[in-house]
Order: sequence, then C-alpha cells, then structure tokens
Amino acid sequence: MIKVGIVGGTGYTGVELLRLLVSHPHVELTVITSRSEDGVAVADIYPSLRGHCDLQFSVPDNNTLSQCDVVFFATPHGVAHKLVPALYENGVKVIDLSADFRLQDAELWSEWYGQPHGCEALLPKAVYGLPEMNRAAIKQAQLVACPGCYPTSVQLGFLPLIENNLVDPEYLIANAASGTSGAGRQANVDALHSEVSDSFKAYASAGHRHLPEIVQGLHLMQSPDQAKAKLTFVPHLLPMVRGIHSTLYARLRVDTAVDLQTLFEERYANEPFVDVMPAGSHPQTRSVKSSNMCRLAVVRPQGDDMVVVMSVIDNLTKGSSGQAIQNMNIMCGFDEDEGLRQVALLP
Repeated sequence: MIKVGIVGGTGYTGVELLRLLVSHPHVELTVITSRSEDGVAVADIYPSLRGHCDLQFSVPDNNTLSQCDVVFFATPHGVAHKLVPALYENGVKVIDLSADFRLQDAELWSEWYGQPHGCEALLPKAVYGLPEMNRAAIKQAQLVACPGCYPTSVQLGFLPLIENNLVDPEYLIANAASGTSGAGRQANVDALHSEVSDSFKAYASAGHRHLPEIVQGLHLMQSPDQAKAKLTFVPHLLPMVRGIHSTLYARLRVDTAVDLQTLFEERYANEPFVDVMPAGSHPQTRSVKSSNMCRLAVVRPQGDDMVVVMSVIDNLTKGSSGQAIQNMNIMCGFDEDEGLRQVALLP
C-alpha cells in the first residue's frame, strides 16, 4: 500500500480523484486539503463518498504531506509552485493536475497564465504525463505534469500522423468542444445552466491557454529535421456536464498511400486506454463518460488529401484525474489500469 495525499480536494478534479482512489487496491488515502473547508468532513461536501471516505479537509502542511508516497495537486495555477519544492526535496512523488509544470518555457507560461513562474528550477525535472508518448520517462519520474483535457484529446488524435511525418505540420486544425465541468466548480455566469442550455458556442478563438501546451507536444512528436508544427485551435462549450469531442483536420502529403485505419490500430494496439474504432465509426462522448478511455476514429473524406480524426474523452477522467492515476500506476510499478477499469456510464 502507498500513502496518498491530495492538495485541493473540493473542486471537480479533486472529487474525481477521490471517486477513483477510494477503490484503488494499493492506495491508502491519508490527507486531503482545503483551506476554506478545514475541519469539514469530505462526505459532508460530497455525499456520494459517504461510506467510502472518512477523511476531513485540512490546511496544507508540508510536514504531513511529506509523509505521503504520492501527492496529487488539484489546485488553481500557481499553488503547486509554492508547495512542490519541499515535497520534491523530501523524495515525495508529485503529480500536478494544474498547468504549473506543463510548459517547459517559463516565460511562455508567464505570458499565458498572467503571473511569473514560481518554480523554474524544477521545470527540467518535470515529465509531461501523456503515457502514450512518455511512458518510459514517467516510470522514472518524481514530478509529473498531468496534461490538460483538450491537449489530451488533440494530441492522441494527431500522434500517429505527426510521428510518422504523414501530414503537413504547418496546416493543422483542431475544433474541440467540452462540457461545462471543464470550467471548474467556481461560480461563473457563462457556465450557469440557464446560460449554457439549448446553446452552443465557440470561445477563446484568438488564443486558449491549452494551445502552447498542445503545440509543445506536437513538436516533441516530430523529428528535428521537420518544419515545426503549427495549430489552429478553436474550443467550444457544450450544453452538458462531462465530455470532450475533438475534430482534427490535417492535409496529407502528396506521396502518402498509407492505410490510415491500420496505422491507428497498430499504433494503439497495446494502449489500455485508447480505442481505435472500426472504419466508418463516429465516436460519442457518452461512450467514455466517467471512464479513462479515449476513443478515436479516422477518415479520409472522399479519398482526398485531407484526413479527419475524431477523438472523445471524459474531460475529468482521461482528461484529468483518471490520467493522473494512470501516471501514478506507472510511477509506482502497479498495473497501468489498476483502479481505472470502470466501464463508461450508459445511458
């Protein structure tokens, strides 16, 4: 058994971590923090955890957290910068669900997140936690930056095409749509049910915080001699709670004669949480709800030079907390799907 702590347990990613970890056979939950709910029972905030979690929220304390083997950060951006260094020094494995360590360029991070980067010294130590691309590095890591939800769905869709240099890297488009839980649990007029219901809209079309993270990942998929990937990324808001559907577009190279269906099937054949659907399929978000699965479909419309990839995930599971636990399993030598074998909810 390993001792696990969660910093920031009152948000959606925090409670998703709890939902999954309470049934993990190798985990003992020992501490969960919240400054605003100090002393309040977790089950009083989230009745769904009654009978499964008897912890109370507490104020973050490095001495207590340092007694853990693994600490998850489910906090707003900038919080992990302050607390992670002491934990890292004490040998604790850290998995950060915020964006604090995702970007390797501190100045770029500051530009997109509107504050100075508070922990540049640890950036070279942070491993980007997309298992399908970085499994070997994650296994040896002490600090893992868990990918964002949009970046997970987009990168998994583009990965077989980019790493095989099959498409023009300077002409990539991602239209992605997310449920309202992606905005977090804080009060937000734009995420109110009466504002979102019976409507559909794009937002942040001039630039979203996840864009530099996706582009950084695309560059890592490329060989050094390739032209650097460029991406047009437009996110949308869906009138539902959970789920992301990303529709990706790329232009195939003139001499490309590869069987795309076979390419995707072979690339992900041994990946426990990526399902390449049969030719002609259109994956639905409800087919991955509350699961750690990413479902993909690839098509070449009219046999032309365009390729379209459809990628669906649950933004709170594979897009956040489930993927974080997948990383923990890799780091700790457990079966990668331990605690993550839930079947998606239907209807």
